[in-house]
Amino acid sequence: MAELNTSEKTGRRSGLSRTAARVDLTAMVDLAFLLITFFMLTTTLQKNNAMPVAMPDKTEVVDVPGVPASRTMTVCLGKNDKALLYMGEAGKPSYQKVVDYGRMGLRQSLLAKQQDVKATTGKDMIVLIKPSDHSIYNNLVNTLDEMNIAKVERYAIVDIADADINLLKKQQLY
Repeated sequence: MAELNTSEKTGRRSGLSRTAARVDLTAMVDLAFLLITFFMLTTTLQKNNAMPVAMPDKTEVVDVPGVPASRTMTVCLGKNDKALLYMGEAGKPSYQKVVDYGRMGLRQSLLAKQQDVKATTGKDMIVLIKPSDHSIYNNLVNTLDEMNIAKVERYAIVDIADADINLLKKQQLY
């Protein structure tokens, strides 16, 4: 039993002494544990927000029609929170730009090129995201967020090729 026990004796007169009242704290401790249990069971914990990502199939597919280079943008993630964007093939890109994550450069480039591709071909743009060995995981997550914000419906995370690494080295991002 929990109790508050004070053993001091108080007296007003020399002959009389009075002991302090004893307070039983059992009910208050029970109430505290009931409240803690109630709030633990009734609170809703924050649920993890997961973004669905469809990864390319690793099996070899035969007779797949190619995608024109004019519809394909490649995002190579480099070091120092920067990314290299280019349209077309790595050997002969038709558009090339280095963007910084802090200044919304990736979003603006995605939106601009998405409108250009839609206007010229009438179809959606396809984005290939290629993280390098020197990029950080946060940049990949930020890139995926920008894909959702820019409403790019076709994108894939793929392995980086040697030609892409050479482009990153030319821009000093590898």
